[in-house]
Amino acid sequence: MLDRDGFRPNVGIILLNQRNQVFWGKRIRTHSWQFPQGGIDRGESPEQAMFRELHEEVGLQPEHVRIVARTRDWLRYEVPDRFIRRDARGHYKGQKQIWYLLQLVGHDWDLNLRATDHPEFDAWRWHDYWVPLDVVVEFKRGVYEMALTELSRYLPRQDFRNRFLRSNVRARESDRPPATSGHESAYELPPGASFDPDPNSKIANDVPVACPPFPPPR
Repeated sequence: MLDRDGFRPNVGIILLNQRNQVFWGKRIRTHSWQFPQGGIDRGESPEQAMFRELHEEVGLQPEHVRIVARTRDWLRYEVPDRFIRRDARGHYKGQKQIWYLLQLVGHDWDLNLRATDHPEFDAWRWHDYWVPLDVVVEFKRGVYEMALTELSRYLPRQDFRNRFLRSNVRARESDRPPATSGHESAYELPPGASFDPDPNSKIANDVPVACPPFPPPR
């Protein structure tokens, strides 16, 4: 479904955790990281499409999130010809997107990259809100920057007192023997989910966190 200018309606999702870090997904079988996004089907509202894509791409249901804000207008990007099917060139120009800012009210283990038979991501992590745009495919960077900037004013206030108390708990727990070794996570997550609990660590910056291999297609 294209508009008269050749842009397909689409939704983008910026998912926050309680520390205002964002879900950052690695496109399956690539080195490209991005936010969840997907097309709006005929007859769907942007919000309906957002909840559908949220489940299809990261396995979350509406009760797992709270809508914080959305962009006021469509944000557009053009797709270079080399990424467009030959038979669609001349008609399809790119995407126009409504972006949603969501806060996770569920748990990390509610995320599941294999909620469908056609996964979009094979790894994920929490990252600081201002993600490194140089790892996003070039033609999407402008829209990412616009969406992050517009929605940043709605970031939830953080409870610094509780965060201080939690940091003391983490400090005490750090004296305990580690639950795992090497680059393994100490968190038990569902199949298809993986993440680095500290986005500023060397692991997060240098080593992509990989999921177990996907089963072969039937």
